Amino acid sequence: MLIIPAIDIRNGKCVRLFKGDFARETVFSDHPEEMAMKWQSAGARFLHLVDLDGALAKKPMNLAAVERILGSVDISVELGGGIRSLENIEEVLALGVSRVILGSVAVQDPALVEEACQKYEERIIVGIDAKDGIVAVDGWGVSGEVEAGELAKRMVNAGVRTIIYTDISRDGTLTGVNAEATVALAKESGAAVIASGGVNSLDDIRRLKRLEADGVCGVIVGKSIYTGALDLQEAIEIAGQEG
Repeated sequence: MLIIPAIDIRNGKCVRLFKGDFARETVFSDHPEEMAMKWQSAGARFLHLVDLDGALAKKPMNLAAVERILGSVDISVELGGGIRSLENIEEVLALGVSRVILGSVAVQDPALVEEACQKYEERIIVGIDAKDGIVAVDGWGVSGEVEAGELAKRMVNAGVRTIIYTDISRDGTLTGVNAEATVALAKESGAAVIASGGVNSLDDIRRLKRLEADGVCGVIVGKSIYTGALDLQEAIEIAGQEG
């Protein structure tokens, strides 16, 4: 099971939000590439980047910071936030990003997701961000008016094999991961699912590790590793142990 450190980028800086609220921001570094190197040195094999400005602007806005990160580490990187067209996808992949995360377009333009999957296969993954089971789009500010499970099934039918599921109500809160909803989404859709939102302890990692056989293939860790609530190296060791 992959432990994937998150680097959320706003105005070129590494930040964390509380429940996706842009008014409740904490800046952890003016240089996101330094955080990327820190997490790589702790043993991370994958990084999760989010262009927060891009999510609001509906187009990539922090590619210069992404380029600096890619030039600073030699591990795989996935990027989401504001990627709304095939041109955006091609631009991001050309930088050296391993996987592109499609979020709002999964609701608003599913044909694009299908086309991207046909062209780029497993390099396309979908982020499903939900509150009370209902998907949110456009920087989490608008309801997508579809249940997370239903959207997941549509995306699998479009060719998606991996989904990131974020419980918005827990994101940035350190209140514990929603393991139950994550595994339910995996079982309902048949996709491999990466958990996100609320991770606060090694117990969360152990809980998700036990669900690996049910389709949980990874977990994104954010605020917990920035505040020291979770030790990344220990989490990686637990995730790598045989179930």
